[in-house]
Amino acid sequence: MSNVINEFGQNAGKVWQALNVKGPLSETKLINTTFLNEHQVHAAVGWLARENKICQNGTVYKIGGTNLEGKIGFDAGKVWTVLSKQQTDIGISSLVRLTKINVNDVFAAIGWLARENKIETKTIMNKKSQHLKVSLR
Repeated sequence: MSNVINEFGQNAGKVWQALNVKGPLSETKLINTTFLNEHQVHAAVGWLARENKICQNGTVYKIGGTNLEGKIGFDAGKVWTVLSKQQTDIGISSLVRLTKINVNDVFAAIGWLARENKIETKTIMNKKSQHLKVSLR
């Protein structure tokens, strides 16, 4: 399993722990409590949704049987379909464009697929930034 996939799992643990200790939290409060960025929180939510451990009530997340499988599971199917057709590493911006899903929902879908052990990831570094590339296992 790649370091990024391990990171998704660790971040899911941080989100779950924050919700367990503090109770229901908005995305902003999750970001502030866990010190994760927006994309990391969404990937963690996708991971936890796949485990049936998180639900959303309006704009608030809480521990419980998930009500997110329809949205995140459907988006995960779209991401998986694009990855299966590409058969190569693909960046997040390309996934957003090809799936017509917003970037946060792509990260949630990737978290879901990571929990299912269906994807591999790698981080590409250049002079100014780093980019996540995703492919099927």
